Amino acid sequence: MASKSSNFLERYGYDLLLGSIAAFYVFMAPYTKVEESFNVQAMHDILYHRHHLDNYDHLEFPGVVPRTFLGALLVSSLAAPSVLAMDLLHVSKIYSLFAVRLALGGVILSTLRFFRLQVRHKFGLQVEAFFVILTAVQFHLLFYCTRPLPNVLALGVVNLAYGYWLKEKCYAAINCLIFATVIFRCDILLLLCPLGLELLLTRRISLWKALKCCSLCAIFCIGCLTVLVDSIMWKRLLWPEFEVFWFNSVLNRSSEWGTHPFHWYFTSALPRLLLAAYPLFLLGVLLDRRILLFILPVFSFVLLYSKLPHKELRFIIISVPIFNLSAAIAATRVYNNRKKTYWKFLYPIMLGLLLISLGCTVITFMASNENYPSGHALKHLHETGQFANSTNELWVHIDTFSAMNGISRFCENKFPWRYSKEEGIPPEELCQRNFTYLINEHPAIDGFKCLLAENGFSRVRLRTGFPPILLVKEPKVYIHGNVRNKDVMHRNWPGCS
Repeated sequence: MASKSSNFLERYGYDLLLGSIAAFYVFMAPYTKVEESFNVQAMHDILYHRHHLDNYDHLEFPGVVPRTFLGALLVSSLAAPSVLAMDLLHVSKIYSLFAVRLALGGVILSTLRFFRLQVRHKFGLQVEAFFVILTAVQFHLLFYCTRPLPNVLALGVVNLAYGYWLKEKCYAAINCLIFATVIFRCDILLLLCPLGLELLLTRRISLWKALKCCSLCAIFCIGCLTVLVDSIMWKRLLWPEFEVFWFNSVLNRSSEWGTHPFHWYFTSALPRLLLAAYPLFLLGVLLDRRILLFILPVFSFVLLYSKLPHKELRFIIISVPIFNLSAAIAATRVYNNRKKTYWKFLYPIMLGLLLISLGCTVITFMASNENYPSGHALKHLHETGQFANSTNELWVHIDTFSAMNGISRFCENKFPWRYSKEEGIPPEELCQRNFTYLINEHPAIDGFKCLLAENGFSRVRLRTGFPPILLVKEPKVYIHGNVRNKDVMHRNWPGCS
């Protein structure tokens, strides 16, 4: 029995560690942001509306650009048995959100396991161990791996590509990147091109066979997968990622959502993504020539992406596994030589970097946990705002800010609760509608009384005492009650003062 337990931990111990951390993030911060809204609403509609497409959220709120349903279909299929069981037991829908996020995390971590096993075979057990340690003390990869973003869905396929790359199955690696490019994120093309060029220059692939293989894969992915499925779901002939490419790259409309300087990925995003692995990955390139060929295409991807003015940290999250591999090689070399003359000075520095990474991860998690105020506000409203023995519907209007900061259809309850996300209603006109409650970013609205203020993360403040770092919170979202509704006014509310 002990031997079986030992074998199980030897085979799956790293997966349990990373999976436990990812699951902890899910249960502590279950709500989602606007970037995740399409996929999370699509998963909800697939699970609850099934073939009734007219009830799907994306037809009423299509977003700026269309996205593929293929990722949502896969994750929903995996989560469907547990969601069905919870529905039969009349469990709140919020637990279905846990189910789909855990299912997504399982998919992404399974592909990361495939990559990690190739790391073990090519670089050894110690490099694999440090790869897991570095990943565990970083925040963003494990926090994001359960979040239904197109970048995260692409990450799963890119992990497979990295694994095949390490196995020297180069055509399989390229096909994975083509799949990720045409279906989930067109910007993976910026990784595909440098990698393909390197494989051609090192004669690992032939140009003719690569063109033949890639063309067949691209035609199949476009015609038989994304266009076929998404044209049905969107009710028009559609290749979503082509429209995204046209919007972001050709029209450069993504700049309307903010811009950053060219160096931002290297001076801000990568230091936060990698933490201790940032200096270590640079050291790894110097210590092991084998890793240079893996670093160059990924580094080129980040460099090419820096040309696009609109930048977000999640855009380059697919670079993390390879950079972590380089950092793990450096960490292994430092650890193995820790008793030698010069290396013994690097060893405590490396340990200090790992502790700093862990501290930064804790602080970032605490801030992120407070970054979904409207989700918490709706939960408080459900707990407090329902009237006993009442058969009247309770209408809740959710403004755009609140819909973007924590509320999805998974957060909604059944009768008597009803919800409206109608946009463009001026605050002064809300009193003319028959809303029982408002969840709104404004602290005062005519015809309504502010019942509760929900705080959210504002900034980090340094101080001389203990703890030296404080998270400053301030009111972000307000729950308002209709003053004409006596049941609302007679209840005890915390107030907004």
